[in-house]
Amino acid sequence: MGFDDVMVRIGQGVDLHHRQGRREAARQLFAEIWAEIGGEQGDPLHVSVLAHSMADVQDDVREELRWDLRALAATGRLTDDRAQQAGVTLPVAGLYPSLHLNLCDCYRKLGDLDRARDHLAKAEAGLDALPDDDYGRLIRDGLETIRQQLENAG
Repeated sequence: MGFDDVMVRIGQGVDLHHRQGRREAARQLFAEIWAEIGGEQGDPLHVSVLAHSMADVQDDVREELRWDLRALAATGRLTDDRAQQAGVTLPVAGLYPSLHLNLCDCYRKLGDLDRARDHLAKAEAGLDALPDDDYGRLIRDGLETIRQQLENAG
């Protein structure tokens, strides 16, 4: 496993957002990194992780959706070998439940319940790739919450 400066900087942005509550600072850092990596043409690992993180700092659900879709597309180009080189402990298949959970939530917020349910089903189909740890429980709990929200929506 080698040192990956881009992943370290993305981690700093995640820290700015989640631990320090500095959402705008995180968004600015993510935008700088996005430009440096060449946007969607960059390394699929960087694009996936960065777009997934950028989605979390958007104020408009449509922008959040755009970033989540970018993350999903980049993950489709990612290999397990590349992820492991950067220290990602999950197989690529383990990334999909979270990506689909986020897409499900975006579509739910936008009132597109059919697409939301489609992404919920895709997320649930990939649950076997998740470990039985804090991360896996976080995603499973999120899916249970959104499943209930969709059931209540009709």
